[in-house]
Amino acid sequence: MKFGKEFASKMVHEWEDAYMNYNYLKSILKDIIRFKEANGVPKRKQESLYRAFSGVSRRVGHLKKHDEEEDHVILVNGVESDGRHKTMFLMLSEEGGEYELVYFRRLDDEFNKVIKFYKAKVEEVFKEAEDIDRQMDALIALGVKVEQPNQLPRAASHRVRVHCEEREHHIVDEREHHIIEEREHHIMDVMNEVESISSSSDDESSEEDDEAVLNKYKRRTLSFTRTKNHSQVLRHVKINIQPETPWLTLKGLITDVNTKSLSFSKEELRDAEEQLKIVFIEFHQKLRLLKSYSYLNLLAFSKIMKKYDKITSRNASKAYLKMVNSSYLGNFDEVSRLMESVENTFIHHFSNANRTKGIKALRPTPKKERHRISFTSGLLTGCSIALVVALIVLIQARNLFQSKETNMYMETMFPLYSVFGLVILHMLMYSANIFFWRKYRVNYPFIFGFREGRSLQYREVFLLSAGLSVLALAGVLSNIDMQMDPRTKKYEAVTELVPLALVIVVVLITFCPFNIIYRSSRFFFIRAAFRSICAPLYKVTTVDMILADQLTSQVQAFRSLEFYICYYGWGDFRKRQNTCSNNDAYNIFYFIVAVIPYWIRMVQSIRICIDDNDMIWGYNAVKYFSTIVAVIMRTGYDLKKGNTWLVLAVVSSAISGVYSTYWDLVVDWGLFEKKSKNRWLRNKLLIPYKSTYYGAVVVNVVLRFAWLQSVLGVRELPHVHRNALTAIVASLEILRRGIWNFFRLECLHLKNVGKYRAFKAVPHPFNYEEKDDNAEKNETHEL
Repeated sequence: MKFGKEFASKMVHEWEDAYMNYNYLKSILKDIIRFKEANGVPKRKQESLYRAFSGVSRRVGHLKKHDEEEDHVILVNGVESDGRHKTMFLMLSEEGGEYELVYFRRLDDEFNKVIKFYKAKVEEVFKEAEDIDRQMDALIALGVKVEQPNQLPRAASHRVRVHCEEREHHIVDEREHHIIEEREHHIMDVMNEVESISSSSDDESSEEDDEAVLNKYKRRTLSFTRTKNHSQVLRHVKINIQPETPWLTLKGLITDVNTKSLSFSKEELRDAEEQLKIVFIEFHQKLRLLKSYSYLNLLAFSKIMKKYDKITSRNASKAYLKMVNSSYLGNFDEVSRLMESVENTFIHHFSNANRTKGIKALRPTPKKERHRISFTSGLLTGCSIALVVALIVLIQARNLFQSKETNMYMETMFPLYSVFGLVILHMLMYSANIFFWRKYRVNYPFIFGFREGRSLQYREVFLLSAGLSVLALAGVLSNIDMQMDPRTKKYEAVTELVPLALVIVVVLITFCPFNIIYRSSRFFFIRAAFRSICAPLYKVTTVDMILADQLTSQVQAFRSLEFYICYYGWGDFRKRQNTCSNNDAYNIFYFIVAVIPYWIRMVQSIRICIDDNDMIWGYNAVKYFSTIVAVIMRTGYDLKKGNTWLVLAVVSSAISGVYSTYWDLVVDWGLFEKKSKNRWLRNKLLIPYKSTYYGAVVVNVVLRFAWLQSVLGVRELPHVHRNALTAIVASLEILRRGIWNFFRLECLHLKNVGKYRAFKAVPHPFNYEEKDDNAEKNETHEL
C-alpha cells in the first residue's frame, strides 16, 4: 500500500481536514516533474556522473562539510512574530524555481495548520486533566468518608507532579532527534497502536498504620496541587446523577436530580467510580489519538520531503525536518507523559493494580476478522438458496397455487412467516450499510456510541441474517410438507405451531443471558429498544433516534406480530381460519400498532426540543404527527372503505409525504445547499459519483409515495395475493430505509468532521460549587 492510502486510512476521521494535505503537496511535486520533462531540464544526478573524482581517501569530516554545502537550498526561519514558521527558497533563479517556491509556501501553510490544531488540542487535554484531578480529589475524599465516616482525615497528602509545573518550566531542547529512519519506525508503531508503554515506578510516601483506608485511595495523579482536608473538599461538592431511569426523570420534573448533596453511601461511591472510570477511558482515547496525530504528521512531512529530494535531486529535507523535529509538534512529548500518568492512575485505582486488566480496558483490541465467519456465512447462504429452490420445486410439483387451501394459507400462515422475511431484509440492508460506511470512512461506531472493538461488522450481521433465513425457510418447508403428508396431516394443530416455535426460539436467543451469539450486541440492542419504548423518559441519544427510525419502516412486521397474538391467543390455529378481522379489539390495536413507531419518534423529538431548546426538533415532531394522521387515515380506509376515508387518506398522506420527503433530503441528508459547488447537493460528498446522490433522491421520492398503492385501490395483482402485495410494499419501504441510513449517517459524520468532534462528552460524577472554584484558583496561584 502506498503511503498516501496508508496515511488516509490511519487518520482520525473527524480530524481529516486538520492533517497535512499529503495528496495536494504531492500534486505540486508532479507539476515540478511535468515542467522538467516539458522543458528538458536535466537531473542534477545525471549532470554529476562525470564530475571530477574526489578520491576514496576523503575523511568523514570532509564528506560532512560537503553535504552541508549542498544543504543551502532553503533557509528555515523559526517562529515569526505572528507565530508562523516560514521557509525561504534560495534557488529561485534556477529554471523551474517558481514551482519549487510554490511547493515550500504550501508546505509551510500545511505545517502551520498542523501546529495550530495540535497546540489547541494539547491545551484542551491538559485543561481536562486538571478537571479530572479535581474529580479524583472528590472521589478519594468520598471513599475515605464512606470507609470511616466518624474519623476525621489527617493532614493533606502530596500528589505527584506530572504536567502543570513542567509545562511552565518546559525548555525546548535544541538537540537533534534520532535519525529519520528510526523515528519512522517508532511512528509506524504508534499508527498501528501496538507500542507498549513500560510501567513506571510510583514513588509512594509511607503512611502510618491507622491511615490504611487513606492509603487505599492514594494514587499518582495528573497535576500538582496540595490536597485539601477531605471534609473541606466534600463541603463544596455535589454528586452529578443523570436521570437514567423513568422514575428519576419523573422526579426531575419536580426537583433537580442532576445535582444533589452527597449521602456518603457505598452505592453512591460505586456509581461515582464507574462514571469516573468511563471518563478515564475516554480521556485516554483522546491522548492516544492526539499522539497518533502528532506522529502521523511527522511521518507525512518526512515522506513528502524525501520525495522532494528525489524529484529535484536536492538535499533540502535535512534542514526542513530538523526544524519540524525541534518544533512544538516534534519536540513536545508531554502528551506521552500525561498518557503514562493516566494509565498508572487507572491501573492503581480502577484495576486493583492489575496492569494487564487496566491496559485492556484503556486499549481495547479491535476485532479480528475470522475466516470461519466468512465460511459459515457462505455455508448458511448456500443452505438458504437450497431451501428456496426446494420450496419452489415443492410448490410446483404439488401444484399448491391451484389448491383450494392456497387462499387460506395466504390468509393465515403467510402473515406469520412474512415477519421473518421483513426482519431478514432489514438485517441485510444494515450489513450493506456497514460495508459502505467502512468503504467511505464514515465513523459509524462513534455516531452510534459502540464500544471500541465490540461492534458487529458487516460479515457478522450477514451471518446472523443468513442463519435466521435458514431457520425461517426450514420452518416454511417443514410446515408445508407436514400439511401435505398424509401421515402428519391429522396433526394440524401441531403443524400450525411451527411459526410460533420459531418466534419463541428467536426471542430466547435475543434475551439469552449467556455469553453466546454476540451477547454484548444483543444487550446493547435491547437497552436501546427499551429506551426508545420509554421515550421521552430517557435522554435521547443518536442510536435511540436511528433505531426508532428503523421501527417506522417495520410497521407491517408489528402488525404481523399482532396477528400472532390473535391467531394463537384466540385459538384460530386449531381450525386454520382467520377471524381476527371480525374482532373489534384486534381492529383497534391494528390502528395503535401502526402508530407506535411514529409516536416514539415524535416524543423523542419533543424531548430533544426541550433539552436542547432547538425548535428544529419541534418541526420534526410535527412531521411525525402528520405521519401518524396519515397512517390512521389509510388504515381506516383499508378497514372501512368509503369516499370520506379515501379523501382523508389521500390528503393527509400527500401532506405527510411531501413534508417527510423534504425533511429527508434537506435536513437528514443535508442536500440542496445554497451556493453549493455540487449542484443541488452539498459541498462535501464522500461518494465520488454525483449520480449516486441524484439516483438516491429519485428512489427515495418514489418509495416515499408507495402508499398510493393502497389509496388507488391496487390491492391485488395477477397471481399475487393481497397479503403478498402488502409484504412487497413493506419490503420497498425497508429498501428505502436502508438507503436513507447511509446518507443520514454520512451527513452526521460530515457535521462531526466540520466541528472536529471525535469524542463523546462524558459527564463527570462531581460538581464543584463556584465558590470552591475561585478558592482553588487562588490557592493554586499561591502555590
